[in-house]
Amino acid sequence: MAATSRHRRRTAAVLITTAALGLTITQAQAAGRGTDPFGVRALRHQAQLHERHQGVSPFAEDGDDDGGEGEEIAEQADQYAEARTSPGIVAPGAYGAAYESLRNLPRIGGSWRDVTRLPYDSDDPRYRDVNSNSSGGAGRVTGRVTGLAADDHGYVYAGSANGGVFRSRTGGGHWTEISDRLPALSTGDLELDGRGRLWYATGEANTSSTAFLGTGVYVLDDPRHGSFSRRDRVGGDELESTSVHALRFAGDKVWAATTRGVWSHSTRTLKGPWKLEFAPNPDYLPGGPKAADPGAAYKNIANDIAVDPRNPDKVVLAVGWRGGDDYNGFYAKGGNGGWQRLTGLGDLPSDSGDVGNVTFARSADGSRYYAIDQSPEQTNENPDSGLEGVFVSKSGSPTGPWTRIADYKQLRDSGSALTGDGYQPGIQAWYNQFLAVDPKNPDHVYAGLEEVFETKDGGTSWTVPGPYWNFGFKCWSIDPSRQSGSCPPTVHADQHAVAIGSDHGRSYVVVGDDGGAYRRPLNGSADAAGHATDWTSLNDGTMDALQYYSVGVGTDPAGRGVDVTGGLQDNGQSILRPHDRVMGSNFGGDGGDTITDPANGCNTAQEYVYLAVSVTQNCAVNDGSWSTDPAKATTWSVAPPDNATGEARFIAPLNADIKDKNTWVAGGRHVWVNIKGWAIRSGSQWFGAYDLGAGRTATAVASSGGKVYAAWCGPCNNQGFTRGIAVGNADGTGWHELTLPVDGTVPNRYLSGLAIDPADANHVLLAVNGFSRKWTEGPGAGVGHLFETRDGGVTWKDVSGNLPDVPANSVALLPGGTVVLGTDLGVLVRTPRSHGWQVAGGNLPTTAVMQLRTGPDGLLYAATHGRGIWAIDSRRLR
Repeated sequence: MAATSRHRRRTAAVLITTAALGLTITQAQAAGRGTDPFGVRALRHQAQLHERHQGVSPFAEDGDDDGGEGEEIAEQADQYAEARTSPGIVAPGAYGAAYESLRNLPRIGGSWRDVTRLPYDSDDPRYRDVNSNSSGGAGRVTGRVTGLAADDHGYVYAGSANGGVFRSRTGGGHWTEISDRLPALSTGDLELDGRGRLWYATGEANTSSTAFLGTGVYVLDDPRHGSFSRRDRVGGDELESTSVHALRFAGDKVWAATTRGVWSHSTRTLKGPWKLEFAPNPDYLPGGPKAADPGAAYKNIANDIAVDPRNPDKVVLAVGWRGGDDYNGFYAKGGNGGWQRLTGLGDLPSDSGDVGNVTFARSADGSRYYAIDQSPEQTNENPDSGLEGVFVSKSGSPTGPWTRIADYKQLRDSGSALTGDGYQPGIQAWYNQFLAVDPKNPDHVYAGLEEVFETKDGGTSWTVPGPYWNFGFKCWSIDPSRQSGSCPPTVHADQHAVAIGSDHGRSYVVVGDDGGAYRRPLNGSADAAGHATDWTSLNDGTMDALQYYSVGVGTDPAGRGVDVTGGLQDNGQSILRPHDRVMGSNFGGDGGDTITDPANGCNTAQEYVYLAVSVTQNCAVNDGSWSTDPAKATTWSVAPPDNATGEARFIAPLNADIKDKNTWVAGGRHVWVNIKGWAIRSGSQWFGAYDLGAGRTATAVASSGGKVYAAWCGPCNNQGFTRGIAVGNADGTGWHELTLPVDGTVPNRYLSGLAIDPADANHVLLAVNGFSRKWTEGPGAGVGHLFETRDGGVTWKDVSGNLPDVPANSVALLPGGTVVLGTDLGVLVRTPRSHGWQVAGGNLPTTAVMQLRTGPDGLLYAATHGRGIWAIDSRRLR
């Protein structure tokens, strides 16, 4: 899921000040737990929350930029999840059943081409605009890497958030995918066991607790040469539709910390079911008497497992929801054989309010155990950090006694880039964590939060070899002549995974974060500030794990081909122009929806989040001056008013009229219209065409010849979920709410996509997300994912046919009447001559397709949330 997003348009010394919001994520959780388990909706009404990145000077003082990146990440995850779950809780097995249905469909259209399978440079000097991250130091990036494993022969394995597993024979880079034959490409953990087998736990557990993201755990006997297949699954379907935080080995047993408790399985035989070892609230598990409770997905979360190196039967479980719950704590088996909460661990807390997301790591010689603990109480009460601390057990036993060896202040003062009020190390400790111990030195530890930290003396002192970015350091300069590398390269922010490997005796550490994978020597070099000078980006383009929300295509002004652009999770906006060997990044932050001029690909409107729209008319090509002078600017902030009030979704809909490219429609609480196209220069130039109503927000918009359709939800979560469609004219006249059938013809689920027939504005296709009532325990879930009206919405017909029961995200209507649907499992096609649905192309990875666009070159482009942008000849699909 997620999901997950961040505030990346802060420049120079500008740092987030969550204190300015007056409400932290856990305060929101406490206020709304049960109905709002991600705890962020109250934050959406903070007037400045979504405007903080616009027009910020690189010379601004701390506190000028009020924000809340932690809240953003949780909100993104929440909204990504609720589109697939509301109005209820999705039962296990939904994705597995959809995948089996899809496998039985015929294929059409030849092969897809991976358009973005080339390097993506976040520091590209061509696009050194004030709104970009260029010169921050992260260099070449890809999508989020959430699992890593490395051996002593130069092999590295990287698991991406929603793109599967990749193998490198060179210590990283020159990647090859090895999991595309699996039904799930979402990574929870990757581990090599003592026999050299690679264990792949599916279901990312970083950003949400939705219960249907994985299909279990798989084992590859020969990871250096083989690829995963469905036959490699361990056990039965016990871990299907869950997420896995960690796999740990003890004797001949593997333990799995999941969102549905702690499970174990024999490592000698992969057959037979997984055993449920411990669930703190078993009534909330699938099949239990409280399984339909809205908070069920948050009642049995396990984060990690620590095994005593001297006794594999002595196990400590770190259990608990990151937002806080009474069951949070550390557990071990007591004398009666039952699991009991531990107390008296030393500095490592035992109170449920101080135990949240936890990561363990032990030294190879068994003399040390280390832990990171995120505190729900800290997250609630401390605006600067949610970190309880980093701890060590010098006895080597997971029961301690534990000693705190770092808190957020010590880490902050060790060379961190996060020193401003409201955003200091560990502010996202519920999202960012890893730990690894040098196999040859039990006092040498790498710890990952937002940044990469290192200690070589067991925690007495720390350095920051991988700072958040270089903005704010003395080595960085706003002078364009000095922006090209006076600071050493660093890693992308938000750390999730780590592995230590070697090749020909040379040891190295590899870290995985929201920008991909990076490597440095295990005992590397650093400057006087403790920042590493020897990071190498492993994101050479061969691991295309980019997480797009959108895609835009337009003819390049030079007339040599097309420009392809798109908005990404935590990696801004990418731009690929003809003959480019490296993609550039012309906008930082998260990239949301996109409008691109088909006749001029450098005319682009890009959404950050919450309708924070910016425009450029030259692809944001910039000389590096970082000017905010309107006369010299290459981009302009043109956010509609709902951005300032927080009344828009995280990724809010933005679209151009299919008959008038200069008429744009944007949706928040209101339907906003711009008739100036890319000549717009101010958010005040949007016209409020219609008010959807308090508590409602647009989920999809479409327009043809001035007739506008706006789908909405409100509330949007599974507590009282409602949806609807408003129709009217771009000039503000004729607006009315459609009366959607109460007989279930149009389900009470998230309305995610609209496509209007260019020949008839009354002929509209509607894509519906989520799962049908077979899987969704909620009122009005209904059946079907594609609906059609030929009378402007007065009546609707379910035209799903034999469509697999899978969330639908985007719908497109090709010339001749062919319908193309982007789903969570790929692209499906129905031609006027076919008797049912077909799979588009034979090689598109099984990942979520968020948006479909046709380009002026005749190709159909698919923006996937985990495997980049792909294209296929649309004529082959008719």
